[in-house]
Amino acid sequence: MKTSMDGWGSGLAGVIIFSGSLPATRVAVSDFSPLFLTSARAVIAALLGAALLFALRQKKPSRDNLLSLLIVALGVVVGFPLLTAIALQYITSAHSIVFIGLLPLATAIFGVLRGGERPKPLFWLFSVIGSATVVGFALSAGAEVSLVGDLLMVAAVIACGLGYAEGAKLSRTLGGWQVISWALILALPLMAVVALFSLPETWAGIGGGAWMGLAYVSVFSMLIGFVFWYRGLALGGIAAVGQLQLLQPFFGLLLAAGLLHEKVSPLMVVTTLAIVLCVAGARKFAR
Repeated sequence: MKTSMDGWGSGLAGVIIFSGSLPATRVAVSDFSPLFLTSARAVIAALLGAALLFALRQKKPSRDNLLSLLIVALGVVVGFPLLTAIALQYITSAHSIVFIGLLPLATAIFGVLRGGERPKPLFWLFSVIGSATVVGFALSAGAEVSLVGDLLMVAAVIACGLGYAEGAKLSRTLGGWQVISWALILALPLMAVVALFSLPETWAGIGGGAWMGLAYVSVFSMLIGFVFWYRGLALGGIAAVGQLQLLQPFFGLLLAAGLLHEKVSPLMVVTTLAIVLCVAGARKFAR
């Protein structure tokens, strides 16, 4: 029981950290291109991860772990950030929440396929209801539809769900922060090249807010958040703890309201309460 509660606590900390990514990204892309922001955050996080691995004298992963680390790198270091950055050129941020709401379900499915978990039938009911609630909330705001943007977001959700589940499985033996650090290092050569080719033409007009946004998504969203997230998934279960992602859009909106002075509607409060109930129900029947 203690292990499960520790897992849920770590998972919630990870979700809260990830929730700051949207407001930080909104500020950062005002002066940085999405492609540079995506690659630069991976490069910075990889250098920090490499420093940690070296300072703490961590052993290199075995050859048996390389394929899983590659899947993590392609899913959460390269795939999800890049696909969503491109997708947001075709759809609005509000519309993207429709797909983020499907991420917990995707994570749970890959938890079954890759992690060997077997949640009870009622878990899937609460998971689907929770996902549908988030999607319904996002659609109620209204948004323009783009086939290209929608397909990119579907691909992003699949890549992220697989990366989450694979990283959680590997964290059980390799450790949470070690998994994301090694995955970042695997992706470093590619992301460094992309960063060099997408450098801003001038640094003069880049404001302090953009630099702070880049710092947040590099240090917290790309590294520290995964330390808590992978630990939570490994201890509490991929399918169960993954349902906490249903709260991420609402945490993000609250942060956006506080930092960017966006309006928080009564509907958002009611929907958040419904999501909490779905998460609680999914947790009860996860095993």
